[in-house]
This record gives sequence, C-alpha cells and structure tokens, in this order.
Amino acid sequence: MVELAWLWLRHQPNSALALWFKERIARNSGRLKQPMIVALARKLLVALWKYVSSGVVIESAIMKSA
Repeated sequence: MVELAWLWLRHQPNSALALWFKERIARNSGRLKQPMIVALARKLLVALWKYVSSGVVIESAIMKSA
C-alpha cells in the first residue's frame, strides 16, 4: 500500500488525497514524510474500498474510461 501511495502521488498529483498529503508535509516543513505516506496509504485504501464496494469515485482523481 505504501508503494501504491507513492505511485498515487506521482500519477494523480491534483487529486484531493495528493493535495492533502502535500499540505500536511508543507505544514511540517518536510518532516514526518514517512508516517504521512503511511497515513496516505490508509486513506487511499479506504477510498479504493469505497470505490469498489459502492462506486464512490475518489475526489479529483483522473479516471480513464474502459
């Protein structure tokens, strides 16, 4: 999940989760990046579970059509 969180930051830089992460890191002057990526991984897991179980799209995420 942590690797997925890093990939999420790279490929979805304007999503609500990525902006939340960047704001939290900026507030802490770049410190605590390791615990914050774990927190992002947890938030991403919850968001993906909501998407799979009830179809709630992740806020500001760019999705490709099938």
